[in-house]
Amino acid sequence: MQETNQLVPDHNSGDTLNLEITYEYASTGQRFLNYLIDNLLMQFGLGFLTGMAVGVMLALVAPEYLQRVAYDESTFDYFLLNYLIAIVNYLLYYTICEKGFKGYTLGKLVTGTRAIRIDGGELTIKDAVLRSLSRLVPFEAFSAFGGHPWHDTWTNTMVIKSR
Repeated sequence: MQETNQLVPDHNSGDTLNLEITYEYASTGQRFLNYLIDNLLMQFGLGFLTGMAVGVMLALVAPEYLQRVAYDESTFDYFLLNYLIAIVNYLLYYTICEKGFKGYTLGKLVTGTRAIRIDGGELTIKDAVLRSLSRLVPFEAFSAFGGHPWHDTWTNTMVIKSR
């Protein structure tokens, strides 16, 4: 459980009241399901679309390079291109969803959870970008086994039950 205090105006006296709002953290199971759903969507949905777009752009700009990379999947260029596409997808998906949809991603919608700031406020664009960048740190996903994932603690955010 996470508790935060907010000052709320008392319209009767003109003073402010100290109102305590309590949030319930999302469970580890909910967090894991969020991760699974979001990553499946990125790999099979967004990855396919982005890969097709990059393929079309490369066909127009550098057809020789595309032909070399597309026909030999064992090259470093093939690995690097796929890795860069995955990173861009990761950053765009989480940043756009968590900011644009007020802390929700598809996984969070399914599990009834939401990302918010520690103070209870909606994520800013900076929060969303930093959360996304934090997820790129190697082994960051395993930090969830210690209680709170690094992308929460490093950015002063949390994932709560929203229903």
